[in-house]
Amino acid sequence: MPDTPVSDAERLRLRERPPGRALMRQVWRHLGFLHWPVAPAAIAPLLPPGLQVDTFDGAAYVGIVPFTIPLTRSALGGLPMAPGFHELNLRTYVHRDGRDPGVWFFSLDAASRLAVAGARIAYGLPYFHARMTMAVAGGEGAATIDYRSQRASGGATFAGRYRPTGAVATAAPGTLEFFLAERYLLYAWTGRALRKARVSHAAYPLQPATADAVAQTVTDAARLPPDAFAAPPPLVHYACEVDVAIFGPRRPSP
Repeated sequence: MPDTPVSDAERLRLRERPPGRALMRQVWRHLGFLHWPVAPAAIAPLLPPGLQVDTFDGAAYVGIVPFTIPLTRSALGGLPMAPGFHELNLRTYVHRDGRDPGVWFFSLDAASRLAVAGARIAYGLPYFHARMTMAVAGGEGAATIDYRSQRASGGATFAGRYRPTGAVATAAPGTLEFFLAERYLLYAWTGRALRKARVSHAAYPLQPATADAVAQTVTDAARLPPDAFAAPPPLVHYACEVDVAIFGPRRPSP
């Protein structure tokens, strides 16, 4: 299918908080966004029916995003739902015939068995339990994060360091950063049907960043082309913290 462009107005539309009540609230902290350009043809066969590859200047992008979640609270009353845990996701960017641009997760590794089970049951997301560590050196906005993950079932691993190198700014429309960061919709596949869920948060406080000592096999586990990830990530960003409201899953409208 020919690529259908997605407008920046459509991306911004999804930044608006959706109607209804959120299910939970989380704080996402020390996010690293490590991105590689990938040929769209390598991504398209791995997507479920109903989704198309979203591209920027003809390229698809695959991201590895490590971060930590200090606490998950119910959006109704603010009661704790899960203790803090680390998470690492492997993602690409998709849309549905030029609308509803969002995120498709190849995998999500988390250090909480409770979070893994809950997300698999409630959202149908491909979560895996992993042994994970994160060490933070330096102050806010200038931290160096050393992150390690080993999937408990074996195979998929990640190790690397990332740190910000510039000033905080929100992504401007028309830029690659905007294409990557302005994502407030996630998709999942139940094996029979597509589901989607919204998240709501302020625009990421992005900083340009660098990553080194990156070694990973999560892309191999997802059957992505190994040659695309042989070099260090050419595009890296950091966000210190964002407060997120997460809404329940539902079937996409026709």
